[in-house]
Amino acid sequence: MRFRHPDGSTVHLAYCTNVHPAETLDGVLAQLRDHCEPVRRRLGRDRLGIGLWLAKDAARALVTDPSALRGLRTELDRRGLEVVTLNGFPYEGFGAEEVKYRVYKPDWADPERLDHTTALARLLAGLLPDDVTEGTVSTLPLAWRTAYDGDRAALAHAALRTLAERLDALEELTGRSVRVGLEPEPGCTVETTADAIAPLTAVGRDRIGICVDTCHLATSFEDPHTALDRLAAAGVPVVKSQLSAALHAEHPHLPEVREALAAFDEPRFLHQTRTLTAAGLRGTDDLGEALGQDALPDASPWRAHFHVPLHAAPAPPLTSTLPVLKETLARLVGGPQPLTRHLEVETYTWQALPPELRPRARAQLADGIAAELALARDLLTDLGLKELP
Repeated sequence: MRFRHPDGSTVHLAYCTNVHPAETLDGVLAQLRDHCEPVRRRLGRDRLGIGLWLAKDAARALVTDPSALRGLRTELDRRGLEVVTLNGFPYEGFGAEEVKYRVYKPDWADPERLDHTTALARLLAGLLPDDVTEGTVSTLPLAWRTAYDGDRAALAHAALRTLAERLDALEELTGRSVRVGLEPEPGCTVETTADAIAPLTAVGRDRIGICVDTCHLATSFEDPHTALDRLAAAGVPVVKSQLSAALHAEHPHLPEVREALAAFDEPRFLHQTRTLTAAGLRGTDDLGEALGQDALPDASPWRAHFHVPLHAAPAPPLTSTLPVLKETLARLVGGPQPLTRHLEVETYTWQALPPELRPRARAQLADGIAAELALARDLLTDLGLKELP
């Protein structure tokens, strides 16, 4: 979906296809048919943006076969879909029964991460619509915090500098600009937007910036205004933003609140949990760990990294951090000029919701994703942006 900002520029809104995990090119093509096109039809749109996730094997198939890339581009056009951004965070296995810590491998100290991201950038340059010259890729925030020492940090920073050089060369070759954004996430070496400033200013290139995920921002109790002001002061560009909401528990000491939270403790994804105390931010790597005896202080609200559907907050006594999303979005695109032009709804946890909240069929999932996009659309138009055909 495209929107005209009051300054005349175009802001793109998509939804991320990692909610329909597929490891192969055939699987990606099936996603377009079975999921993405039905969402577009529900919204009554002739064209819908998708934030494509290409796993390692799918990306390799496209890189090694130019005809396959042309075929994917043709299929996107045929189904009324367009791609201006890719989710390059998961490498493979995102549809596995247990993902947890595996999603952080390979990290930026491993050559595979640089090679994969380079491949994604090249593919995106070939998938961009004819009237779009800039694409974006979101990626792992360097590494998970453990086993990340000075030597691995040096390797990761060198890889980012190499990536920036490759992106420069890509634009010279294709005329298409692709930028990459580190996506801060709780538990990673770059957990917050503040953590991103030092490594990104060290790279010193506009090609590499930040992807602001509003679920992650909220989980770490970051203030959107402070976070974005710091990035601007440091000259770190907001390459893209993922519109998502975290799970919020106002009174985690109450038994009924803990019972409600326990329903979201599931085995597939990691749900880092945080609370803000007088001594600073405290947290655990997963929600189940937080619910353990005395594992996390419970005198202040808890937030868990669980991407809950934007349009459907959990039932009381829980809620979501949708207000943080709204506040962040207002700063990102509500000013005289947008701070980013690529927005992506990323709720990949539909099938990890408590059983009674999960969609039971493709049609129900498509209904839910369309409702999320409709909410995001309304937020944008309320900020003065005009939806384009």
